[in-house]
Amino acid sequence: MGFSDIFNHIKSHGPETPPQMKAAELESAEKEHSEIIQKLEHERLSREGFGRFLKHPLRVLTEKPVNILIVCIPLSLILFIGGLFSLIGTYKMVVLYKSTSVDDLAIFAMLVAIVPVALLDLREQVRVRNLENALPNFFRDLAGMNDSGMTLPNAVHLVASAEYGTLTPHIRKLDNEMSWGVTFVDALYRFGKGLGTTMADRSVDLIAKASKAGGDVSEVLRAAAKDTFEVVNLQTERSNNMLIYVIIVLVSFAVFLFVIAILVSSFLSTMATAGAAAAAAGASGFMGKIDMFAYKRLFSHAAILQGFFSGLVAGQMGEGRVTAGLKYSALMVLIAWITFRFVI
Repeated sequence: MGFSDIFNHIKSHGPETPPQMKAAELESAEKEHSEIIQKLEHERLSREGFGRFLKHPLRVLTEKPVNILIVCIPLSLILFIGGLFSLIGTYKMVVLYKSTSVDDLAIFAMLVAIVPVALLDLREQVRVRNLENALPNFFRDLAGMNDSGMTLPNAVHLVASAEYGTLTPHIRKLDNEMSWGVTFVDALYRFGKGLGTTMADRSVDLIAKASKAGGDVSEVLRAAAKDTFEVVNLQTERSNNMLIYVIIVLVSFAVFLFVIAILVSSFLSTMATAGAAAAAAGASGFMGKIDMFAYKRLFSHAAILQGFFSGLVAGQMGEGRVTAGLKYSALMVLIAWITFRFVI
């Protein structure tokens, strides 16, 4: 066997790979596979749970109103407990029953806890209301264009150039996704998820299933438009009908404050003056000494509690949600505090 034969054999079959080299390549492949799995797991954790909070804290805290409580409740507790220890360290234990500083601190901590939730809930309700008011027009326009022979993706593309208020960015996103090759059904489900309302989820699911089944999508779109329109009208009618009860709750709280103001300024002050005069004259058994500070503090606690829980009742009655009443609670608690600190 000559040199040329050996060269041709190596060229055709290649040199034999030692077992050590095969083991090294296998180990390298396993290591690379493990690194890929770890990166995928890290990415999954960053999209949900605590990892998502660390990556996008502001987005997580504001996407749902109640999420802000993750920050507000610990912050309010820290403020109250820290302030309480500071007051006790400065003025001793007498500050608990001889001053309203602790009450003021508690009110401030309460407002820190509930005001951000109330503001975010109000913003969310305005967003949802604007979206739901625009949905019937969007579905109706799609149905009309589909009746004219236009496909749904083309109809969405044409509708995306119109103006639907808060719904417009979501429609344009739907159009962009379909232009990138996403199917109509998948893009529609993402559209409904992006809106984040119960009404949108129900309508989108109905339209998507009708599109999959191959039925008359135009009729389904009209039905979805009619359904959303009627639901919006029912919600508006309910809100208008229950508004009188919300007003009654607010007026009742105002009457309560007025009665307390009259009671403190007229009856209790007169009784306290008469009791002090009788004690100075040496009369006994007329009446005991009236502690005006204790009475005012007791009434202020009653007014603050009534304001807070009356607000929750107003939210449940007016909008069907307890969290919707936090804005009323914050307002009435603030009014009660101002009344007893600067008026009564």
